[in-house]
Amino acid sequence: MAASGDRLRTPLARIKAALDDLPAWLRTVDDASLGEPLIEIRAVIDRSEAVFADGVRRLDKSREYKADGALSVIDWLKWKCKLSGGAAAERVEIARQLEKLPKTEAAFANGDLGYQHVAIMARTAEHVGAATVRKEESKLLEAAQTSDPGQFTSVAKNFEHRVDADGALAEANRAYERRYLHLSGPVNGLVRLDGLVDAEGAATLRTALQPFMKPTNDDMRSFGQRQHDALIELVRQGAGSRRDGAGPRPQLIIRASLDTIAGLPGAPAGELEGGGTVPAATVQRYACDSAVIRITGQGELEHERNHAARSVPA
Repeated sequence: MAASGDRLRTPLARIKAALDDLPAWLRTVDDASLGEPLIEIRAVIDRSEAVFADGVRRLDKSREYKADGALSVIDWLKWKCKLSGGAAAERVEIARQLEKLPKTEAAFANGDLGYQHVAIMARTAEHVGAATVRKEESKLLEAAQTSDPGQFTSVAKNFEHRVDADGALAEANRAYERRYLHLSGPVNGLVRLDGLVDAEGAATLRTALQPFMKPTNDDMRSFGQRQHDALIELVRQGAGSRRDGAGPRPQLIIRASLDTIAGLPGAPAGELEGGGTVPAATVQRYACDSAVIRITGQGELEHERNHAARSVPA
């Protein structure tokens, strides 16, 4: 690929010089005042990603990556920009979708939107189409600017479900098909466990682990160690329990509207306690096999939405 020349290198040279000075300057900032510089650094990174996305789009369209022998722009990003395949593919998708989402592109360039929020917007546009997202783009951007990426993911998933419930269900089914659990052979006394769990299964597992996660007095274990011990204890107790279904089952709490339970068009997805969404079909399946179904309103009953209860305590 041809060299950019001094004209284009001048702003990059200034950025590099500033980055050279930044670590020493940051060390002079006292701990009580450290928050604001970190926020500014993150904002600069996000705005750099916006500029990067514009460049990736141009490179993708021009196919100039072939001059370096790369077969695709993703391969070029992996090779030249030291990105993983997933990170490279995500940036290419963002670059392509931003061209169709002008308000999102402007907010990203101005620093009003973070990279992760933009990635969620791009993914939503890929799932339901950029034209559909543009109709609600202002509302989605407002939600993005007032929520963290995890919360905004739920907003985006609810939007997808409202405009295409069948597509949301198909995506959930595709995610379910990717599930797996792998236990490696022992190495130095340790066995590596890795896998992928769908949102529904993860919520069930998280709920089942919770009773065993509480730290004890003078507990020196890390969160990861407590989670490990909780899983082992859960398996031990399950292995020694009766197989006839007696005893309490892990509670899976799903918040859903009446429209969702009824499967009406335009209804939002069900929201899992602890994060994540499930399609209306999953909500309906659980509603047919729930020990307790509670539907509450707003106002004085709002606090009850997070607490399941029985007439007779367990």
